[in-house]
Amino acid sequence: MSHSLLFLPDISGYTEFVQTTEVEHSQHVIAELLEVMMEANSLDLQLAEVEGDALFFYREAPLPSMEMLLAQVERIFSAFYSHLKLLETNRICPCNACATAPNLQLKIVAHCGPIQFLELQGKRKPFGPAVIQVHRLLKNSVDSNNYVLLSKDLTDELNLPENYRSRLFDFASGSDTYDGNELPYLYSKIAKEELKLQPFRQVQKTHFDDAPNLKIKLDFPVPAAELFEYITNYNYRYLWADGVDRYEFNENTVTRVGSEHVCVINDKHLNFVTVVKEGEPGQLVYGELTSTAPFLRELYQFFIVTPRNDHSCTLESEIFVRTGVFQKLIWSLIMKRIFDRNLHKVLGQLLDFVKQQKAAQVKVSPTP
Repeated sequence: MSHSLLFLPDISGYTEFVQTTEVEHSQHVIAELLEVMMEANSLDLQLAEVEGDALFFYREAPLPSMEMLLAQVERIFSAFYSHLKLLETNRICPCNACATAPNLQLKIVAHCGPIQFLELQGKRKPFGPAVIQVHRLLKNSVDSNNYVLLSKDLTDELNLPENYRSRLFDFASGSDTYDGNELPYLYSKIAKEELKLQPFRQVQKTHFDDAPNLKIKLDFPVPAAELFEYITNYNYRYLWADGVDRYEFNENTVTRVGSEHVCVINDKHLNFVTVVKEGEPGQLVYGELTSTAPFLRELYQFFIVTPRNDHSCTLESEIFVRTGVFQKLIWSLIMKRIFDRNLHKVLGQLLDFVKQQKAAQVKVSPTP
């Protein structure tokens, strides 16, 4: 029977990352990383299953060439670390999940052999000894969390020399025993500095020479990080900002500089992009920019959260507008009063929402 390829990218550090960080954001980070690795699939690999922190791919015979397989390995490593660099560079969230995501690493294990398939709900799932073996190889004695491991069965089929060297790869031999059988392999640690990371948009902090056109300040009875999450997580937005028919955004990502969302009001779409500006030490700053507000060239709204103590904080909301001569007149005569009234209303709704959340948390807290 012909040999098929079994290919497992596995995120190193996943268990500690999920257990020691905020659950929702850690799930988003892992989902994003799995997604970018799936998009880096250049070998027409078939996804058998998402296994928590790993992707189980297969490709039925024939096997790809050695050059094609190594190119696929490099492509996935580059996509993975490019996305971690994006998360690090454009991060606004202070939580541990977002702060420690750049510490995650990647290993890829590949094997080959004859496989059979089970049909489950219309989906083919490979099974057989080779499938068991490739999963066993994830637990190995390689002294690294950042490497590619190819079974000897696979390297023999690909004619990959034991001493293969290149800019990125420096293979060495190893073996481990599973279920009483020795499985030899070649492995190469991956030098991250040799990867060609994909470019991404690095958004600079916005700077204003003038004072804000509007500014409101309120105290909130919750920690700064908690309030910041209510503001930046668009899943909460409809709970405290009424008057919007719906919000459109990517629910599987953490908000960062450059993130986009859409407010739909009476079938009109207002497109927003996340921006930041410099704040004081200890402050959390989140901003939104739209160029689609009626009668305005640009509208910036910033939420600046300053901790007061471990249980309370202060929120300052600032609005900056960019106008032409005609728009400036309309702003002064009409729109400034409308925006001021609406901003007070929305922040009042946010304060009410926060108090309701706090009351609900106290109600469900166990009695000591």
